[in-house]
Amino acid sequence: MNTLMEPIDLNDHALSWIGKIYYDFGFLVQKAFSENGLDLSKEEWSVLKRLDVTDGQPQNDLAFITHRDKTSMTRLVTSMENKDLVIRKADPKDQRTNRIYLTENGKEIIQKVQPIMYDLIPAVQDSLTEEEVKDLITTLQKIKSRITEIAQ
Repeated sequence: MNTLMEPIDLNDHALSWIGKIYYDFGFLVQKAFSENGLDLSKEEWSVLKRLDVTDGQPQNDLAFITHRDKTSMTRLVTSMENKDLVIRKADPKDQRTNRIYLTENGKEIIQKVQPIMYDLIPAVQDSLTEEEVKDLITTLQKIKSRITEIAQ
């Protein structure tokens, strides 16, 4: 455990590198979207790909699985509605719950984005061997498990 007197070199910590990679990859994704003429943010893509798996999810569930608070999720969904990517409908069984559905345009955008992501991810990982990728995933799973353990 570090005391207050010992300086921390953040470059010596895995979580610092995970944060840097997350930020840089987000920038790369945004650049790829822009270069392909897509008016889409990585946050919007995150919601679209989850709706592609299960359309009509409750807005609160989407907020939870995308790690957003309710207010920012509402803003994001409103922005996505304005871009004709999704539509918000009240749940017929519970009017207090909004369900989010893909529009036809949203479905088309998913079809345009998937090949971009399928090319981008392997391009980023191509400096690693298959074994290194497997080891990295195992290591990251251990870190995630430990974070969950500490958070409880």
